[in-house]
Amino acid sequence: MWIDEVMGPPAGGPFLHGGSCVKKKIRAVFAWIKKRLTEEIYQKAYWLHKWEVTWKNTLVTASILGMVTLVALLYHRISAGTVNIVMFYTIALIFIPRFTEGYVPGIVGAMVSVGCVNYLFTYPYFCWDFSREGYPVTFICMLLIAIMVSAVTSYTKKQTQLVSVQEKQLMEAEKEKMRANLLRAVSHDLRTPLTSIIGASSSYLENEVFLSEEKKRNMVQHIGEDANWLLNMVENLLTVTRIRNDSASVNKSLEPVEEVLSEAVRRIKKRIPEMKLKVFMPEEFVMIPMDAMLIEQVLINLMENAWFHGRSERPIEVYTVNRKDMIFFYVRDYGVGIAPDRLESIFDGEAQNGSADPDSSRGMGIGLSICKTIITAHGGGIRAKNHVEGAEISFWLPTEGES
Repeated sequence: MWIDEVMGPPAGGPFLHGGSCVKKKIRAVFAWIKKRLTEEIYQKAYWLHKWEVTWKNTLVTASILGMVTLVALLYHRISAGTVNIVMFYTIALIFIPRFTEGYVPGIVGAMVSVGCVNYLFTYPYFCWDFSREGYPVTFICMLLIAIMVSAVTSYTKKQTQLVSVQEKQLMEAEKEKMRANLLRAVSHDLRTPLTSIIGASSSYLENEVFLSEEKKRNMVQHIGEDANWLLNMVENLLTVTRIRNDSASVNKSLEPVEEVLSEAVRRIKKRIPEMKLKVFMPEEFVMIPMDAMLIEQVLINLMENAWFHGRSERPIEVYTVNRKDMIFFYVRDYGVGIAPDRLESIFDGEAQNGSADPDSSRGMGIGLSICKTIITAHGGGIRAKNHVEGAEISFWLPTEGES
């Protein structure tokens, strides 16, 4: 019945219909065979992967054992002792887990090593013999020691990899936190001056007839100041793009500290001519690896922050100190200082709340956050503290490193 159903009637139109059924059934059979073969291949691959049987593990294990066996054979021709030969294989069992994945290659290598010592280097040679007195205990102990050495090496390697992964995850989390804080600071520091510009320009246009010339000039001056502040903020953001996000590093070259400090002072005086500064240049000529433009931006941000937020009554002091393998930069003001509860989080990029000057359109969050990003990328550090008459922010850079 099944053959009749498959082949169909012998002639005519029905025969053609039957031929079509045969083709469909043949295709179905081939599809079923292909599915079964695919399932078996995937299942075999799964078990091979689970038991860590890969081409890399197999080739590495075979190569190390082969080289050690050749060395052992050469040594055996010179000396008939087997103690040192056992040590050769013990060294191999340290290297096998180092260059393979998982525990299985080391355990297999331990079993093969015991077999090689028994077959090749124990009398009678070239045959298996565990019947002599004391041999079973000796080889069992050797096998256990070999497996333990391999397992400890594999465990140490896995722990090292795990620590490396955890450190990478922590770095990524820190970068993500810094990025989120930076975005919050940007939203705050952009919105405030933009609102001021929009409000001042709207008032000027709507009340131009009723405003005095002095009032008009003051409003335009405030608009210009806020616009310059926004331009400075955009420059800060562009500065951050110079730092490679993938490795959080910068392109450094040897630069003289005196020139970098002088250029930063020149740029800030051009931007804020009324700023009072007292600069102490280093007494000795010092060159350190850094990205000069980025460090200049850090100094500009710190001096600008001290001017606008510190409200210093005396000139802001800028100086450097060379200490062993680090050089320290200091920006000290003589003003209101920093709120104690903000000293730890001032570089996190958080928008300033409860400012002493609620009408200020210049938040300090984004500038100091960028400073920390730049200094961290240079392998240095930054901190803020209060002194008796104001606040001081310092950062330090290593004097040696890759250029």
